[in-house]
Amino acid sequence: RLAMALVDAVPAGIYGKAALVSLGLWEQVAGRLAQTSDVQAALRLVALGEAPMGIVYATDSAAAPEVRVLGAFPEDSHPPIRYPAAILAEGDSAGARAFLAYLHGAAAGEVFRRHGFGLPGDGG
Repeated sequence: RLAMALVDAVPAGIYGKAALVSLGLWEQVAGRLAQTSDVQAALRLVALGEAPMGIVYATDSAAAPEVRVLGAFPEDSHPPIRYPAAILAEGDSAGARAFLAYLHGAAAGEVFRRHGFGLPGDGG
């Protein structure tokens, strides 16, 4: 079994399916999936030995020393992974604007990189 988040509902599952389709592997694995409600559940299945392999974000696997990373999908095999941030019209406040500015600043960038995330404009 291959553990991964729901392929039609959860972003990690959608990205994983796109990568498998792009690489011509989807038909081989589609019938052997252990689909989970989120990435953490897929990671737990692998960590507990309930599934021999799983597809999770690199940042999640980095936080789980009990699992071994076997490889990574090529970046061009799936849509870019993005975490959008926006201020809603009815939520526009000085605090929200300050927080969004912080997220685009050097201090937040250092935290993102330390935890394995890329930044806008650098392909990550």
